Amino acid sequence: MSTSALYTDLSHYYDLMCQDIDYKTQTLGVSRLQQFFGNGGQRHLDLACGTGPHIAHFLTEGYHCHGLDLNQPMLDLAKLRCPAAEFSKQNICDFSLEQPVDLITCFLYSLHYCGTIANLTSCIMHVYQALADGGVFCFNSVDKTFIDNGLLVRHQTIYEGSLFTFESGWFYPGAGEQQKLRLHIEKSCNENAEAWHDEHPMVAVSFTELQELLAPYFEVHLLEHDYEKIVPLSANTGNALVVCIKRDAVQN
Repeated sequence: MSTSALYTDLSHYYDLMCQDIDYKTQTLGVSRLQQFFGNGGQRHLDLACGTGPHIAHFLTEGYHCHGLDLNQPMLDLAKLRCPAAEFSKQNICDFSLEQPVDLITCFLYSLHYCGTIANLTSCIMHVYQALADGGVFCFNSVDKTFIDNGLLVRHQTIYEGSLFTFESGWFYPGAGEQQKLRLHIEKSCNENAEAWHDEHPMVAVSFTELQELLAPYFEVHLLEHDYEKIVPLSANTGNALVVCIKRDAVQN
């Protein structure tokens, strides 16, 4: 099953798959980062917004929100959840807005969906163009050199009488610019069971490489992956919250 087909078929289960995520804490944390590092504006764009859970909380905080995603069923659910927001079906590597925004977010490691360094570079350029002066780009990322191929995240939940089991984990072959996000989803009810397996191709970068890509466009801060504190990233950590402040002019 292809990546898009899996997410289309399971769009109504997406929130179950992510139910252990504290969207409110993440939203409040990034809002504080915008106030601390950014221009204080409240025009917001969420890249790869999915069903819009982060946008719902940004709206509560007074932001004017726009979300974009490639998956139309996800966007349909997002619009039902957040009727006050605007949504568009666009690629995060090549998008445009009518008006600049003050804050651009990309949660849940979705920036890695760019797939290649070339696409990631394009995404960064389009983010720069979409931001107002002093705007902030905030996202989370993993360093390919720290990936443990044997590490899996697993949780279960019951929905409409069925037991759902979700497993996910990163895989990096040790060389090259691509890693994979491996997903395994099982749905069981009585003696009936269904399973979905997929591997999402993701771009693989080290934090050093990532900073080099961002540096011409942004002042870059690598922080510990903690939405409740502002702490510089330690040297032995491969999971970061990245805050990028738009430069006045692109460096050559």
